[in-house]
Amino acid sequence: MKGIVIKSTGSWYHLLTEDGSTFQARIRGKFRIANIKHTNPIAVGDEVDFEIDKDDTAVITNIHERKNYIIRKSVNLSKKTHIIASNIDIAFLVVTLSNPKTSFGFIDRFLITAEAYHIPVVLLFNKMDVYTEDELADLEIYKSIYNSIGYESLDISAETGLNLDLVKELMKDKVSLVSGHSGVGKSTLLNTLNPDLNLKTHVVSDFNSKGQHTTTFAQMYPWPFGGFIIDTPGIKEFGLVHIDKTELQGYFPEILALKSECKFDNCIHVNEPKCAVRDAVDNDEIAISRYENYLTFLEEDIYRD
Repeated sequence: MKGIVIKSTGSWYHLLTEDGSTFQARIRGKFRIANIKHTNPIAVGDEVDFEIDKDDTAVITNIHERKNYIIRKSVNLSKKTHIIASNIDIAFLVVTLSNPKTSFGFIDRFLITAEAYHIPVVLLFNKMDVYTEDELADLEIYKSIYNSIGYESLDISAETGLNLDLVKELMKDKVSLVSGHSGVGKSTLLNTLNPDLNLKTHVVSDFNSKGQHTTTFAQMYPWPFGGFIIDTPGIKEFGLVHIDKTELQGYFPEILALKSECKFDNCIHVNEPKCAVRDAVDNDEIAISRYENYLTFLEEDIYRD
């Protein structure tokens, strides 16, 4: 039998079959002892084969090849990685300018990972109904940086419904993933798009302006308008993994576009002479925040063995 993993609790997996049946399943022991460097050998979105054991328990026997996935460094196990979800058609990163504030570094880490695995991303600038004039000015800076290098963005409000019809159209008939910090309004957004989900929501703490985790495990839900949504736990930090130093520049579209204009073919745009990328930074043609993050990521332990 074949199914899609729609929920993972760490030891048990909820499977959905083509006829709409659901099963709770465990994994065959070989997956546990295999040389797997991920904290989760099976992720939400995985297509799997399974069989019913003699004790009437569903057992996953095979994982189909993934077309892509979103992965990050495990928070507690530095040498391990965690696959957030797999087989994604489009990802939505929910960004807020305050309560909590989403940093350029967090956005860029997410975008780089999505670029590495060929997943298109739409930035959703949420909470448009509460921003001050200063925050709206900051928002224009965010939008100018990312729109200018080809990323689509939408101003939304999960509370008022601003532009959610456009979000729904982008999600229709696709497997979508929604991610972001805790407190940016992911659960409220999904509840507004489909009130039947009735996901738990919490207000942001006044003490530290950080959100509280309302989603414990990644979970996939069908949309009434077609397709699926993968809701993910709020992410505090997004550690990059499995990216080679020589490949990193390829995941910055604005750097990749200028690479051929550098004097040296192997230029990594740090201190080489006649570097078109550094010239573009000096001329405000590449955002300084993006270039500084590029330099930061070059120094991190994110590369393949």
